[in-house]
Parts: sequence; C-alpha cells; structure tokens
Amino acid sequence: MCGFDKETGPGWLMKKGFTLILVGHINFILGAIVHGSILRHISKPNDQITTEFTAANIISVTSGLLSIATGIIAILVSRNLPVWKLHIGLLISSFLNALLSAACGVGLLLAISLTITNEGRGLMMGCNFTDQPINARSPVNADCPFDNTRIYDTALSLWFPCVLLAGLETGLSIWCFVVGLVLRGLGPCSHAYLKEQLEEEALTNRAAADPEYSPPGQSLIG
Repeated sequence: MCGFDKETGPGWLMKKGFTLILVGHINFILGAIVHGSILRHISKPNDQITTEFTAANIISVTSGLLSIATGIIAILVSRNLPVWKLHIGLLISSFLNALLSAACGVGLLLAISLTITNEGRGLMMGCNFTDQPINARSPVNADCPFDNTRIYDTALSLWFPCVLLAGLETGLSIWCFVVGLVLRGLGPCSHAYLKEQLEEEALTNRAAADPEYSPPGQSLIG
C-alpha cells in the first residue's frame, strides 16, 4: 500500500476494484438468498422481530452494495489518477465500507453464535407449537411455513461464507483507503512528490484542453 506509484499502482488499484465488485455481488446475492429462504419466515412472527438476524442481514446486503460502489470508484481512480475529486470519493466510500463490512462481520458472528448456542430456537419463531418451543435440531415436527429440518444447516452454510466475504471486503476497503491517503499526500504513507506530480499532470491536462487557462501563480503575457 505504501509503495503505490504511478507505474504499477493503477494496475493494482484496478484489480482491487474488480475484486470488490465481485465480492460485493456475491455477498449481496447470499444476503438475498438468506432473506428469501430463511428470514422472510421469521422476520415478524406474532409481531415479534428477530433483531439479531434481520439487522445482520440488512447490514450484509448494504455492505455488498457499498462494496460494489467502492470498487467502481477504485477503477475510475485507477484510470484518472490526477482527478482529486475521485480521490475524495475513494476515501469516503472505502472508509464507510470498511466500517460497514466490519460491522457486518461482527453481526454475522453474533447471529451464528446465538444460533449455535440456542440450537436454532430463534430460527423456529415462525412455527406454531403445541407444548413448548423446540429447537431446529429437534426431530419433533412443528407446524412451520418452511422446512424446519434444513433451516439450521442452511442458515449456517450461508452465514459462514458471508463472514469471510465481509472480512475480505474490510481488508480491500482499508487498502483502498490507504491508497486514497497516498494520492492526497496524507497519513504516514504519504508521498508529497506523488501528489505534486498528479497536480502538475492535472494542470497540464487542463491547459491542453483549454488554451486560455492560466495556471495559478502565472499570468498570460499578451
């Protein structure tokens, strides 16, 4: 990250951007599957809300969308290094995505731990019980709007990959954030000369596009 330069840096940034887009799409799809196959049955059973599951899933889906946006901005920055507005966009989006992805991972770990500890009782809240609530691992059949024999394994098999993807999103977002700092000449990894080169290149490009443009500190001689 601290070794970012104009020669090899844009290529690496573009690769990280494509990876973020891919990971974001997968995370979004997994979150949608979790909602469609599990959470839609238990989100509001008997006016009760399973907060830990619903919140974790919403954060997961939102994190996937923000990862896609961050990846797109990273690709744009890699193709337009002198544009400082894109640097700011990369800093903001990567910072927010790093926080959201970290929160997503923590929320999913909490949902997984609660599910394993309670043996899936929270996943059975949408069922009608005659005696007392049963867990998702119980062989007793319950009146459920879904297949209660597989909901426990399905939830865990989807949540574990989501946790790994959230960790990957966090790492990539931190990398992009540090690159944004480098491009703006900020932080411990800053390189003032790189920022000066980019600013000079931006002024040169603007002058080439607009012959009447006069760089700051200079005056037109007529």
